Amino acid sequence: MKKRPRLIGLTGTNGAGKGEAAAFFTAGGYAYFSLSDILREELGMRGEAVTRDNLIRTGNELRERYGPDVLARRTMAKVGGPAVVDSIRNTHEVAYLRLQPGFILLAIDAPVEVRFARVAARGRDESAADFEAFRKKEGQERTGGETSQQLEACMAAADRLILNNGTIPDLHRKLEEIA
Repeated sequence: MKKRPRLIGLTGTNGAGKGEAAAFFTAGGYAYFSLSDILREELGMRGEAVTRDNLIRTGNELRERYGPDVLARRTMAKVGGPAVVDSIRNTHEVAYLRLQPGFILLAIDAPVEVRFARVAARGRDESAADFEAFRKKEGQERTGGETSQQLEACMAAADRLILNNGTIPDLHRKLEEIA
């Protein structure tokens, strides 16, 4: 019998399906936490809008001020049992989470055209009005410095890459192999 991971981390590109993966695991009994929730709380205290640009800027500011693993540390202070942790975007966050028992990191990805269509359909403020703006914004997230977003390095550090280029049931079948 396969042992379930105690802590599932999610990293990946915007619109790849991290939220759908998180929903799958929460339906299976995992609590849900997002590193971005720490940023949303901070933006709320500042009275600033929750936009993609503000989330990125605030995350970089907090990492600079309190250390590059601050979002993971603050999130883990809230975790009390089996959990899925979403929005991992810095290698120091990965390193901190790897210290937790039973941690596994999944990278979720999909072709950029598919992801842009998904993001456009969900109607949130993604700070990217068109495909080229979407690609440019994504480029900013991929290879930042120590206190910035390092999406590419986080995805490379993943225990497993899940390519989500099909239907939701296809994604669920891939995720069933993990939990």
